[in-house]
Amino acid sequence: MPTTVSDKIKRKGNARHERVRIARPAHPGQFIRMEVIEPLGLSVTDAAKILGVTRPALSALLNGHAALSSEMAIRVEKAFGPKMDTLLRMQIAYETAEAREMEDEIKVKRYVAKERPAPTPPSQ
Repeated sequence: MPTTVSDKIKRKGNARHERVRIARPAHPGQFIRMEVIEPLGLSVTDAAKILGVTRPALSALLNGHAALSSEMAIRVEKAFGPKMDTLLRMQIAYETAEAREMEDEIKVKRYVAKERPAPTPPSQ
């Protein structure tokens, strides 16, 4: 999986689009593993017990195979401290980057509304 994401930007005064590479945001599971679980010396099994979730559910999150739910974010906040809002913003950033990588595969044309004729006044 690539570590960068393409994003389109418009140059000032120039309608030409240019691809810019920016670093891909980390999956929140990776952050939780590296910044919370590992520094505390916890196993995935122990962390799952502390959080009140199954080991497979936590493992899927930590390995980036599952998205962070708001419920899991609350559990992490209550047990270990990182704020739910921060973790969920990380999830949104990760999903946005994934969607941008697939942007060229999504075939949708811009909708332009047709002008409607002005309504005729009611006759009296």
